[in-house]
Amino acid sequence: MDMRDKLIESAARVFAEAGYRGATTRRIAQDAGVNEITLFRHFGNKDALLLEAVRVHGAPKPTMPELPQHPVDPFAELERWCRVQHEFLLERRALIRNCMGEMEERPDMGHPAKAHPHGAAAALAGYFERMRATGLTTQRFDPAAPAWMLLAAVFGDAMWRGILPELYGESADAAIAEYVRLTLSSIGVAVTQVTDETPAPHARTA
Repeated sequence: MDMRDKLIESAARVFAEAGYRGATTRRIAQDAGVNEITLFRHFGNKDALLLEAVRVHGAPKPTMPELPQHPVDPFAELERWCRVQHEFLLERRALIRNCMGEMEERPDMGHPAKAHPHGAAAALAGYFERMRATGLTTQRFDPAAPAWMLLAAVFGDAMWRGILPELYGESADAAIAEYVRLTLSSIGVAVTQVTDETPAPHARTA
């Protein structure tokens, strides 16, 4: 890892732990094991470094799976995709929360809180459109509506499960399966209730 990447890594970690005010250049430099002069030489100032850190660490991983171009089993395909999205958000929840807290005063800091949801919602909407085109659902609906509904459920679970455990009694995996089932039901695709004892069912048109 070169020095620039090391500083970005440290800046993201410190910002996630301490927020904007707590992420001082001194603290970031100490975390990276360098002096502040090195930090300023690479990035010029704190804001430039933090903006790059949240941009890099808020971006989806290139290895994250895409939804299939030809839907076959909507429940299994969406559940698998949503679990990966949930894991991604869970890993970055502290960073995202702090970015959301800074968005009003520093709009640019909201990058990971905005960029990922927009891309994920677009991917979901496209998938629902393809489902309809292939006859997996005959319902008329705006694909953006179930896309944002499902994504909001997954996002909220990742952000709040650890803070409000009394509201998220089920395991994350069980909850994600239910979010997917309810979303599919809302567009006319019936899915049998999933339990720990039964395998995930294939979706069927209602």
